[in-house]
Amino acid sequence: MDKGYKRPTARSRELRLNATDAERKLWAQISARKVAGVRFNRQFPIGPFICDFVSRGTRLVIEVDGGQHAVDVAKDEARTAYLEARGYRVIRFWNNDVLERIEGVVSEIEHLLATCPPPPPPASGKGD
Repeated sequence: MDKGYKRPTARSRELRLNATDAERKLWAQISARKVAGVRFNRQFPIGPFICDFVSRGTRLVIEVDGGQHAVDVAKDEARTAYLEARGYRVIRFWNNDVLERIEGVVSEIEHLLATCPPPPPPASGKGD
């Protein structure tokens, strides 16, 4: 880790306190190991990014996206590439999917956890 890098814990805390309705609704479903016994963290920093939900054990990142993400697709693609290069899988849901069909969203997460083994560690052999 380079010496100039500082984990954005204050920003993570701020984002947790100001979660969107969709983030709160999904957190209510996946917190406390409710999905497949897997632990998730909210607003967890990985490198320069703060991810909505992260399971470090299964190396899964769940992003809940609002309409602004439809505009800046390249930014999201670069973020996903960065996370995947560090051994994470990334799954994205739109806010309206979470708000209107939470059961289907949770089912997709459960299916992914059950059918996909965690990816191999990054080529460098180092974790975050």
